[in-house]
Amino acid sequence: MADHTTLSVDSFASVTGWGRTAPTTALVVRPRTYEQAAAAVRGCGARGSIARGLGRAYGDAAQNAGGSVLDMTGLNRIRSVDADAGIVVCDAGVSLHRLMEVLLPLGWFVPVSPGTRYVTVGGAIGADVHGKNHHVSGGFSRHVRSLRLLLADGEVHEVRPGTDLFDATAGGMGLTGVILSAKIQLLPVETSLMSVDTERAADLDDLMTRLTETDHLYRYSVAWIDLLARGAAMGRSVLTRGDHAPLDELPPRARRHPLAFRPGRLPGAPSFVPEGLLGRKSVGLFNELWYRRAPRSRTGELQRIPAFFHPLDGVPHWNRIYGRGGFVQYQFVVPYGQEEALRRIVGRISRRGCPSFLAVLKRFGASDPGWLSFPVPGWTLALDIPAHLPRLGAFLDGLDEEVCAAGGRLYLAKDSRVRPETLAAMYPELDRFRALRAALDPHGVFTSDLSRRLSL
Repeated sequence: MADHTTLSVDSFASVTGWGRTAPTTALVVRPRTYEQAAAAVRGCGARGSIARGLGRAYGDAAQNAGGSVLDMTGLNRIRSVDADAGIVVCDAGVSLHRLMEVLLPLGWFVPVSPGTRYVTVGGAIGADVHGKNHHVSGGFSRHVRSLRLLLADGEVHEVRPGTDLFDATAGGMGLTGVILSAKIQLLPVETSLMSVDTERAADLDDLMTRLTETDHLYRYSVAWIDLLARGAAMGRSVLTRGDHAPLDELPPRARRHPLAFRPGRLPGAPSFVPEGLLGRKSVGLFNELWYRRAPRSRTGELQRIPAFFHPLDGVPHWNRIYGRGGFVQYQFVVPYGQEEALRRIVGRISRRGCPSFLAVLKRFGASDPGWLSFPVPGWTLALDIPAHLPRLGAFLDGLDEEVCAAGGRLYLAKDSRVRPETLAAMYPELDRFRALRAALDPHGVFTSDLSRRLSL
């Protein structure tokens, strides 16, 4: 049998982000122990290495052309659970899906969940992911009590919140080191169902008014927005908000197994989809039907956790629906007080006719401590755009300028094309991050296509 330092190594393989827009070739290494991860870092060569989880970063954050990529999904042990205090210690390769499977029956839920549960704990910290509850709970890293980080010199450090190394790692896209494990504070729940209120908003101003006036009443809040609607209907939306349902709200039959977690699966997207299938007409029809079928106002509907948090997880490989050319995910935030900038940006997207049916608007709460963490108090809009659209790069560059002028920023975990000078203007702590990284890793052991593209 192989000893604990023997690595499972693939040959060079094509690696891409979830958007499937810019594949590059790297040596994929699959460590199964902390020692194997350290050996992989020590032997990574001149092009360096970057950790990778389940590949849900949309752009090139977990790619490393000509170097190595550490597939961390083999480090997937849940080390301990304190069911009284709601504390879990787990490897970085454990997925949020696995945590839900184990922890929900014990009455605990992950403190922050993005739009997919198929992300690893290490990825959730590295991107400092946010969810529908940022206005209440902040980003994922706010709930991390400590983490173990493998540095470029091969040493493993326990890193705690409130330190420079923690703040550089939270949202640092894997560039400070390899996260090996983490201790996370969980959220107590009585059931695995959500109590959900749904309503339609007639336009963007109507939506912003509803969110501003009543968002504080809900733990979770998100709005699907029709970015093809124009004129008086520009920004029309379906607003969905809710909280974990208490036990006494469940019907008698559901109380028999109140913490059951049974995510369903639908057939996966086909491996080949013709380019242009998701055009303005088809997406416009979808948006019209989606808006019309939504209730004008409905309160207290019971929904399962997968339906409320992760509807697309029920469709394996849904990213294939954009065709071989892939898609660009564009997410930005502009601060409160910059509502006119948000209106201008939504107007530009509407006039351009970007066929996006996965567009959501949310409100952020207080900024997170990570130096490169994305959220700041304000409005965040995320949308998917087919990559084959003509002159898309120039159009998005123009949106970048609007976002930057409003004091906003783009999300690194979603980005695949922003210019480095634009990003530098958006993140005031970037020079501080670069200085710490240079001190910790002077030879550039940890590097990625993203870091090279943006000079991080």
